[in-house]
Amino acid sequence: MPVADFKTYRRMLDHARDNHFAYPAFNITSMATANAVLQGLAEKKSDGIIQISTGGAEFASGLALKDKVIGAISLAEHVHRVAEKYNIYVALHTDHCQADKVESFLLPLIAETERRRANGQPNLYNSHMFDGSALPLAENLKIAKDLLERCYKNEIILEVEAGVVGGEEDGVSHDGPKEKLYTTPEDMLEVHRVLSQVEGAPFMLAATFGNVHGVYKPGNVQLKPIILKEGQDAVIEKFGEAARFYLVFHGGSGSSKADIHETLGYGVIKMNVDTDTQYAFTRPIVEHMFKNYDGVLKIDGEVGNKKVYDPRSYLKKAEIGMAERVMEAVDDLLSGGKTLYA
Repeated sequence: MPVADFKTYRRMLDHARDNHFAYPAFNITSMATANAVLQGLAEKKSDGIIQISTGGAEFASGLALKDKVIGAISLAEHVHRVAEKYNIYVALHTDHCQADKVESFLLPLIAETERRRANGQPNLYNSHMFDGSALPLAENLKIAKDLLERCYKNEIILEVEAGVVGGEEDGVSHDGPKEKLYTTPEDMLEVHRVLSQVEGAPFMLAATFGNVHGVYKPGNVQLKPIILKEGQDAVIEKFGEAARFYLVFHGGSGSSKADIHETLGYGVIKMNVDTDTQYAFTRPIVEHMFKNYDGVLKIDGEVGNKKVYDPRSYLKKAEIGMAERVMEAVDDLLSGGKTLYA
């Protein structure tokens, strides 16, 4: 199957919203992690979203280059080619582009899609996230509106954020006043008022309800999913059913199933999973090293064991471990068996 086109992606989002499930969105940093996501989704017959952060893209370009645009293009090209072999749909998405990286990351990727479209090729990415949450809401939405106009012209869906997801991701700290961890109905009304001015343009909203990046011990994070319902209700009451948001759940790793399932009833159609899949990828490598330390190291004049220090020996295990965590996320979000691929 190809990576989903614009029409299919919109069908996917409507399918999730209308049937109260969400697509898991997994961050990748390499071909191995991309392959793990595709394998896990296909095993569960679930469509899904593969996404790349600025830091992940920079890493993918190599330590000598540290070019996040080249890295994002390279990983997307890999997914476009490999996804053809699977009987599910995936969408490609970029995650958390802060305002200071729009010029150096987001706009070059949109330009690359424009170049491809001019040559009759499909879009490189299906959607991009602009994270203006550190800005005052009016400034955030002014930039978002300009981006939405350009994205819509190129059949790209924009994701925006109102409120702040706490914790740290890609080395960027999002800690701030606790009240900013909770998006208000007034915030959501303003998001709709401003962005709906780009007539017909679909967008996703990451509204915050206490979300935190990373995984914490039970009780350390207080999620309030009811905030999503209050915001949706306010928007629908004022602007009508057509104004209902496609909502995004950030910081999904470690969340309880009860909280996850509650959000699905309020319009969440995408949940980001990164920290848990990072651990699932790394854990089998650690086990491999502990069990084979005398083979992966040349100790006391010995030559080691090529079979266990060959990177493929432990990266295969890592890929399997991550694929299993992908399948667990599919189960949590109730997307299994719901692919639109015929």
